[in-house]
Amino acid sequence: MRLAAAAYRFRESLFLLPALIVLGGIGLAEAAGAVDRAMGREAGIPLTLTMHSSTATWLLSTVAGAMITTAGVVFSLTVVSLQLASSQFSPRVMRSFIRDRLSQVVIGLLIATFVYCVLILRQVDAETAGPAPRVSVTLAVLLTVVTVLLIVAHLDHLAHGLQVGEVVRSITGEGEEVLAAALRASRTERPAGARTPHEGGPVLTVPAPRDGWVTQAPGDRMLAALPAGTTVRLETRPGAYIHEGEPLVTLWPVPTEPDAVVRRLSATVLIADTRTMQYDVDFALRQLVDIGLRALSSAINDPTTAVEVTLRVGSLLRRLLVADAPVEAVAGPAGRLLLRPWQLSPEEYVGHGFDQLRQAAPAQPQVAAALLRVLRMLIAHVEAAGRPEHVPALRRQIELLLDALRAAPGLHLADLARLEAIGTDADPADHSGRWPGT
Repeated sequence: MRLAAAAYRFRESLFLLPALIVLGGIGLAEAAGAVDRAMGREAGIPLTLTMHSSTATWLLSTVAGAMITTAGVVFSLTVVSLQLASSQFSPRVMRSFIRDRLSQVVIGLLIATFVYCVLILRQVDAETAGPAPRVSVTLAVLLTVVTVLLIVAHLDHLAHGLQVGEVVRSITGEGEEVLAAALRASRTERPAGARTPHEGGPVLTVPAPRDGWVTQAPGDRMLAALPAGTTVRLETRPGAYIHEGEPLVTLWPVPTEPDAVVRRLSATVLIADTRTMQYDVDFALRQLVDIGLRALSSAINDPTTAVEVTLRVGSLLRRLLVADAPVEAVAGPAGRLLLRPWQLSPEEYVGHGFDQLRQAAPAQPQVAAALLRVLRMLIAHVEAAGRPEHVPALRRQIELLLDALRAAPGLHLADLARLEAIGTDADPADHSGRWPGT
């Protein structure tokens, strides 16, 4: 679990991967210098560059200066992109730009090339007219060419990455990956009937060791931490915020060595300072809704972005509503039992995806039309998938939105009639924006 958390932090760090690349540049400089010393500078090595030491000194000095200057420019562009993402979309989408692998590689390669050239300079004797170390200088030129090409690719990637369509696509794609991973994990779980503590029976409550967001609580690890015949109830869920001292888990009967069991159980529920999407598909909905709400604010007023967000929320819920929900009670070996009563239900996911957008949509008929179409599409989808139990929550969203539209001031009766038609009998797959009857 801690390795998985560390790998996730590594992915979202602008320091760790570039630092590893810089260390690779140091190692490459030492290895190239060793090869040149072993083969001699006069030896003819195929596919290497031949130049005098003075020329090599000038070349390496120029490249080192250019790399460190360009690194400052790339740092500035990265900071500007983070500021734009935070102000234009949502502060929570900054993680998508921080974890961008190409940006991390370019930053690391710029610094690594600078360090490589500086280290190679000490191997070049500029006061003599002898040949420069061939392998070292050739690698310096290759690193420079590769770095320049990656800078151009990074600029192109950054320009596309700031487009709202790419931002919401990335968030939706990550949410679908989290959902798929959760489904794979749930297939290995064995459901069991819920077990409750005896009336007045003693229980052991494990408090949360710190404030923060619950990021991991794998059922198999929790069951493995229990003594045989013990039931544990998780009093929170991944994606929830918990305060220090609040109940984290409750177990019964009380084990004979409670301190050891408490330590093991506390280690199976990881709490972090920031919310992550390791096991929290609801965080994807939260980010998408934040972008839609920011687009509908008076400061930005971009209903087209809100429409695109609505469509992406529908795409994610299409998969979520027809997926098998994780079981609430999981049976383990030797009579162990895990209870998870606080998992989000499909109806809660529907509310998280549409409630705030629905409340902000009446001022923008275009967004309201997109919401109605997506909701009707989801109704048709869950009915076709044999999940009619989700239909009432979706119909409730339509009814609430239509009620809000009827009460909205300034909405023309003709526009209201068209929106009511979309919410009742229009083609749910029609995302073209064409009004019924036109």
